[in-house]
Amino acid sequence: MKGLSDDCEHFESFPPGHLYTSKSRGFRRWYNPPWFSESIPSVPYDPLVLRHAFENAVIKRLMTDVPFGVLLSGGLDSSLVASITARYLAGTKAAKQWGSQLHSFCVGLEGSPDLKAAKEVADYLGTVHHEFHFTVQDGIDAIEDVIYHIETHDVTTIRASTPMFLMSRKIKSLGVKMVISGEGSDEIFGGYLYFHKAPNKEELHRETCHKIKALHQYDCLRANKATSAWGLEARVPFLDKEFIKVAMSIDPESKMIKKDQGRIEKWILRKAFDDEERPYLPKHILYRQKEQFSDGVGYSWIDGLKAHAAKHVTDKMILNASYIFPHNTPTTKEAYYYRMIFERFFPQNSARLTVPGGASVACSTAKAVEWDVAWKNNLDPSGRAALGVHLSAYDAEAPLISNVPSKVIDSIPRMVEVPGVAIHT
Repeated sequence: MKGLSDDCEHFESFPPGHLYTSKSRGFRRWYNPPWFSESIPSVPYDPLVLRHAFENAVIKRLMTDVPFGVLLSGGLDSSLVASITARYLAGTKAAKQWGSQLHSFCVGLEGSPDLKAAKEVADYLGTVHHEFHFTVQDGIDAIEDVIYHIETHDVTTIRASTPMFLMSRKIKSLGVKMVISGEGSDEIFGGYLYFHKAPNKEELHRETCHKIKALHQYDCLRANKATSAWGLEARVPFLDKEFIKVAMSIDPESKMIKKDQGRIEKWILRKAFDDEERPYLPKHILYRQKEQFSDGVGYSWIDGLKAHAAKHVTDKMILNASYIFPHNTPTTKEAYYYRMIFERFFPQNSARLTVPGGASVACSTAKAVEWDVAWKNNLDPSGRAALGVHLSAYDAEAPLISNVPSKVIDSIPRMVEVPGVAIHT
């Protein structure tokens, strides 16, 4: 967008899976898989079929003539990618050219959940592990660069893009030019914690379809641009077209989260790689709770961002937000802060229209917010907003968003300050 914004009055995102012809002066969708219609599939779950489909997706991405590695957060998705890559790397052309020992990369605040888990997985797999630390101030200092490169003001995308942006710079400085990453799994398998509240398999399946269709505005935007900003290529095996076709044809009843049966989020993926004879991962990693990247790098990261935004955005600014930003009005100080920076780089109306909006809890679509009444008052894209689900959820009594009606004192409306967020450890 930055290449167009100075010279074009009107521009828009090129829709994924489409082609454009000058003859008809319009777009036509060429990517038309069975799941796109959102009809409910009925193929029974077969763990081995799913396992082999994903292994093939990873192996396919090992074709490379440049030094490469894997992004390893220690969560299920990146750990599976690393495990399969380590298992099948030997014997490939890439191994002959660059060596058969895999390099893995992780980023986080000192003592963060991801750093600890990633180190454990790296030791288990025997990778050459590179651990990058950053401070909250490092991240805050990079926010403007991140928004310029990522081209969005979406809160959760910026929260997660910043550590990835900092890590990509360091990876590229080591001479590595390509990384394999774990994006896409949560959208396909209903892995976000709000899926715990999915009322039935039909709603769950439709939500996964909506999430995949919007990936180019969220996780794919982040994975692509945070890395490309430094000339690093990211490959995403979970979004292999053949793998998506297999995973999205499974009866969504298998994706439903049922605690009473020991089925947590992404249970079908975990079960597919639960091999007693040749384990892919340690059990507790294979069954680790979903941790969004922006949370996993360290809980104080998001808390630090909110505190920083509060210093730059006053209560009065939030009160007048609908007049300053009538389209996609920011409802929190953090969102307002990002929006100010975005508008400085991309002031055109066309730029505004490229960024999605709407209420969200733990990365949900606006529709899924309706699944739980309690969540409507805790609209925050962090996984910790999934009250009653996340093991380190926000305090339910400390609202995350200022929806409190303003008091009137001497006929002057004033915003009520939101109490500080308490975190259970």
